[in-house]
Order: sequence, then C-alpha cells, then structure tokens
Amino acid sequence: MDFYQTDLSQLHDDLVNKKISASELTKATFDHIKANDDQVKAFLTLNEDAATKRAQEIDDAGIAADQLVSGVPLAVKDNILTKGLTTTAASKMLENFNPVYDATVVDKLNQAGFINVGKTNLDEFAMGSSTENSAFFTTHNPWDLTRVPGGSSGGSAAAVAAGDVLGALGTDTGGSIRMPASFNGVVGMKPTYGRVSRWGIIAFGSSFDQVGWLTRTVKDNAYLTALIAGNDKHDMTSSLKEVPDWAANLNDDTSVKGLKIAVPKEYYDDLNDDVKKVVKAALDHLESLGATVDKVSLPHTKYGVPAYYILASSEASSNLQRYDGIRYGFRAKDAKNLEEVYVKSRTEGFGEEVKRRIMLGTFSLSAGFYDAYFNKAAKVRRLIAQDFDKVFENYDLIIGATGATTAFKIGAEIDDPKTMYMNDVLTVPVNMAGLPAMSVPAGFSEKNGMPVGLQIIGKPFDEQTIYNAGYVFEQTTDFHKKAPKLGGQN
Repeated sequence: MDFYQTDLSQLHDDLVNKKISASELTKATFDHIKANDDQVKAFLTLNEDAATKRAQEIDDAGIAADQLVSGVPLAVKDNILTKGLTTTAASKMLENFNPVYDATVVDKLNQAGFINVGKTNLDEFAMGSSTENSAFFTTHNPWDLTRVPGGSSGGSAAAVAAGDVLGALGTDTGGSIRMPASFNGVVGMKPTYGRVSRWGIIAFGSSFDQVGWLTRTVKDNAYLTALIAGNDKHDMTSSLKEVPDWAANLNDDTSVKGLKIAVPKEYYDDLNDDVKKVVKAALDHLESLGATVDKVSLPHTKYGVPAYYILASSEASSNLQRYDGIRYGFRAKDAKNLEEVYVKSRTEGFGEEVKRRIMLGTFSLSAGFYDAYFNKAAKVRRLIAQDFDKVFENYDLIIGATGATTAFKIGAEIDDPKTMYMNDVLTVPVNMAGLPAMSVPAGFSEKNGMPVGLQIIGKPFDEQTIYNAGYVFEQTTDFHKKAPKLGGQN
C-alpha cells in the first residue's frame, strides 16, 4: 500500500466501493511497516492481532458513507493511553504498564471505526526534541537515516513520512508535533489549548500539553483534528466552543487573497541561511497569491525558551511525583526500606533528561527560589501572550520557520542540553500563549536535501484560517507529494 498516492477521502471511497477491504488494507499496512521499521524504528509496539481482528469485524459490518476513518489504519503516540495495549511513554518506569481505559481521543477514534496499528516512539515522557531520549531506541529520519526525526513525537512523524500510515497522533508541549513535522516533511497541527481533551494523556506540562495530528496532507489533518476535538466532561480545561468542519470549509486559492500575514523578525533574522531561503520563497509565494506580508516584532520571544523550561519543568516535577515505585510502574528490586524504594525506583526508572527536568522544576518551585524563577517565568509567559495579542489586532496569521535548522545528525546534540533546548525557540512561544499553530512542508534545503517546515500561527480557536492558508499553500506547491525512498516515490 503506497500511502503517498492516496488520502483519506480516496481511501474511504475505495473501502466503501470494495476496491479494497479493511482486512487487505490492514495487512498491507503491517507488511509495509515490517519492511521499513527495522531501519526507521518508528514503532515501540505493534497491535497486529487486535488490528487484524478489528478489520475483519469492520468488513463484516460494512462501512457507511459518512464514516471516513472506518477501516483506516492510523498510529498513536505511546504517551496516549490505549486500553489493553502497553503504554510506556518510552520510559523504563512504565515499561509494562497496560492501561485499563482509553484516552478520550482514542475513544473517539474507536467510535469512528479507526484501526490502531500500534504505538509510536517518543522522547521519554515527551521530554526532548530528537526522540533520542527514548529508553528503548532512537527513531531515525526516513529522509536520512543518520538524522533525527525531531521530538518528542518523532515516532509519529517518521511513521507518516515513511509511508506507514496516513496519520499518527502526537502531543505538543513546546513544539513536539510541529518540529517533527518540519524535520520529516509532513503536516503537524497543534490545536488551541483546550480544543482537544487531555484526559488519558500521560502528563508532562499540564498547562502546555495538547494533542494533535501528524499527517501527509492538510485536509486529512483538518478532518482528523475535528474528529478528536470538543468538550470532554473528564477534562475541565477542554473548551465548550463548537468544533467547525474545518475540512469541509477549506477553500481554493482565493481564500489567501487579502489575508494579512505578519512575519516576526525574531522568527526570520537568525535562521540558518538554507532555511531562510526556503521560508522567503514560501512567503513570496503566499504574497503572489494575494496575501500581504509585513515584518513585525515579538520582542519577548528571546525569553521564551528559558521561561518555558522553568515552567514546564516545574509542572513535570509535580506530575511525575506519582511514579514512586509504590502504586504502579517500575520498582527497584534491591530496596531495603521505604526511602530506598522511592530513591532507587526513580533513579533507575527515569532517564537522564527526565531527571534533569525534575531537578530543574523542583529547584524552581522550592522555598527561596519560587519568586526568583517560577514567578518571573510566569510573568514572561504573560508578556509573550501579550506580544501575540498585539500583533493579532492587525493581522490574520503569523508565519515563519518552524525550526531554525533542518534535522541534525543523530548524536550531534544529545550531550548538550542547552543547544538541544534552543531548537524549540520558534515553537515554545505558541504553547506559552496557548495558540493554534501548524507546520506544513515548505521545501527542501539546497545544502542537504532535508525538509523545511513553515509554521502558521493563528488566533485562539481560529484553526480554520490556519488550515485555509496551509491548504492553499499545499495545493499550489508540490512539496507534500515528495517522499523519501522509504516512503514511496522519490
């Protein structure tokens, strides 16, 4: 099955018209994964037996015309709970954790008839920018197996880029959907904070985390995001706002005419020259379609990364207290008393990056340092949100690069946390402000041939304008049609 030659609508038509059965599609999907994943390592767990059984049940029941994802194989990031299927968060701490319920997003997909082919790799507890922090193995970028796929949703992005599935669920705390989307040449959307329920997501930074999709096309992303969005009684932070039919409302290139686009100099001036060239060409293209493009400033962007890592790490230190070796998860075998159960279980169960962030967060929240660090970072967060508010008074969208560079080599930055953290400089401000943002393929580096992503940021709950602009850009370029050798035609 070549997922680079189809999309959700075409696949649905083929299933309804019995050109292919859900069982045949599922078998072809697993055959493709098995042929490629020894190299890419996108999946932590495959769900072959259950998926095969579900596909047969769907074939027996038939697929209704309005069930667009029924019988369609999709993947789920391994920090999203799946009942009866191991959910590890790529950590030794949860290596054998088998959830007794589904996350809300998975429950909604189950009701829609999707087929879960498996759980994708990530940085442990979603803490990382390269998927090198997984406790089990590193995922490789399908465009160049010597490079990282980004993180933390690197497994999901790599699975889509490799042509394994049309879409994979990810989570985004500081860029963890958009950066992998950029590095792998796929579409990645982080919806507005609260648009999608977080219930059943293994928490990292609760005021930042948001679930979203990595897909091959913008239209598929719009449809799938609407499917999982909406209020959830289990999540008090989920919004009551109505969820539009974003996919049905996508327009042709006239939807870009008159669109006012702001380009922050902070998102442009310090880019790698190769990336800057691609982004400039993308902005020129949007301008040629009738949009107006102006330079603006988001002056507090430079404080985004340090403020984010104080705040998110503080929330992480609180969220990860529950992993104590007592209630569930990993427990050290040689502990001689209660204190050793706690200390040894956490020491052995958590990886280095997770322990680094727990320590940073605990320090920032400690007596005598709360005002100096956490409180100041919270004030910076408000200033960053105000920067966005001010720009959106006069502009419809903010657009720039998703990342300042293309995917770097595996091992190049793993021993330098500060450099690794700075990879998120263009993505974390969006999470600080709770805004929706999407990365779409914008072209390829002339230097190394790797994909470059264009980040489209919108006003709160205005995913439609983001999808419209991304769709028009996609339909008037051909970057999304190009595939790595692992994914399909090159």
